[in-house]
Amino acid sequence: MPALTDFTALAWVLLVVGALIVGLSKAALPGANTITIAIFAALLPPKESTAVLLILLIVGDVFAVWAYRKHADWPTLRRLVPTVLVGVALGVVFLALAGDAWVQRVIAVILLLVIGVTLVRRAAGRRAEIRAAARSATGAETVEAEPAGSLARRLQTGIYGTLGGFTTMVANAGGPVMSMYFIASRFSVKRFLGTSAWFFALVNVTKVPFQAGLGLITVPGLLLDLLLIPAVIAGAFFGRWLAPRIDQALFERLVIVLTVAGAVYLLF
Repeated sequence: MPALTDFTALAWVLLVVGALIVGLSKAALPGANTITIAIFAALLPPKESTAVLLILLIVGDVFAVWAYRKHADWPTLRRLVPTVLVGVALGVVFLALAGDAWVQRVIAVILLLVIGVTLVRRAAGRRAEIRAAARSATGAETVEAEPAGSLARRLQTGIYGTLGGFTTMVANAGGPVMSMYFIASRFSVKRFLGTSAWFFALVNVTKVPFQAGLGLITVPGLLLDLLLIPAVIAGAFFGRWLAPRIDQALFERLVIVLTVAGAVYLLF
């Protein structure tokens, strides 16, 4: 971990911008955080950067939970818990054994696969809705929607939950994975942000002892966090102002675009 005095003026500007994006992503634009992951991994040792970023994410989580605490979908969160814990455990093992290059590439490939599957499912869902509307207009019998407890829904929850736990433990990159899950679940903006806020608040706190056990939380890293926390808070307040003004369709497009951009950067 470099000393604070070793950072250039440009590096400090980028770190502050990254911290601002952390707050913004927590309060308005999930997926934007992949930009911060890239900035911190470029300026700090990649593994130690995950610990520095984790503390800032927890600060952002506090504001996100405060702002959207009433909008969480608790049944969804309860369904995710077992598979997320499995993913976190796999992430701990992978982080202890893999090199930085492997960490970045594996995360990028997972993100791109998740985006592809999500877009395919959304397209299929739209076609099903069009067919159902056509049958309804002609008086034909409609087909019931997929029940919440169906095998397909449980499989989807299991895959996204495991990948979300794994990617958040390895590179704090669980946001894009879970964003794709919440979009696939057709959450409104506030329901999306409320469920995401509680999800990552609980998961990120759980990750702290694992990061400490791996020796990634250091005194220089904590000092850097203290200097960057005001930027996280500023970003969170701006995001709180922005969120009610975002159109649902625009919100989903921005999340997908930001996720793709972050994944491509990590891959190459």
